[in-house]
Amino acid sequence: MNSNAIGALFDWDGVIIDSHDQHEESWSKLAEEENKKLPENFFKMTFGMRNENIIPNFFSTWIDVTNHREITRLANRKEEIYREIIISDGIEPLPGVRDLVESLKTEKIACSIASSTPIANIKAVMSIIELSDYFDAITAAEDVSNGKPSPEVFLKAAEKIKVDPKNCVVFEDAHVGIEAGLAANMHVIAVATTHPIESLGNAHTVRENLIGIDAEKIKMLLS
Repeated sequence: MNSNAIGALFDWDGVIIDSHDQHEESWSKLAEEENKKLPENFFKMTFGMRNENIIPNFFSTWIDVTNHREITRLANRKEEIYREIIISDGIEPLPGVRDLVESLKTEKIACSIASSTPIANIKAVMSIIELSDYFDAITAAEDVSNGKPSPEVFLKAAEKIKVDPKNCVVFEDAHVGIEAGLAANMHVIAVATTHPIESLGNAHTVRENLIGIDAEKIKMLLS
């Protein structure tokens, strides 16, 4: 591990892309396929949760929530529908993302995705937005046992790119992600994609978006 190296760790949905609408649509289509109704306020209550936690907690009227095979079936089918929607409709990176990762690559700052998103979803979107060449690693749902606010995903991402955690900057949009980055002893930059900017004050740096952030600014934040 190079003690002087700098790393940039990116949450996925809400930072690189915003596919909140596509996730809502995929849950709705799953409900249609199963001939069921989603619980009231479902999207608000489950925002940021993993499918494996959503289904047992909110679908007790759908299935026997002790049936792990059925939970896995529904979780996998929901993500299949999500990928079908993304591939059919397309998606774009959020403002400032492309310029930022290009700047980081030019300055040889290692980058990793650090997300609880399934790897198949990340790869499906990467094939559309064409940013794969800018990331040295992907740390996804399959790589971790504990979701955020556990720092596991960020610590594992730092390990993959061989950068000391204290020399990493984290880009996050969610409260649990901010907590995870802080717990990993990393500098956290929060972007107000999915939450009001005034609610993100626990982060070291808060931004409306990633426009105007580049490698030099990140070096200054970590100096």
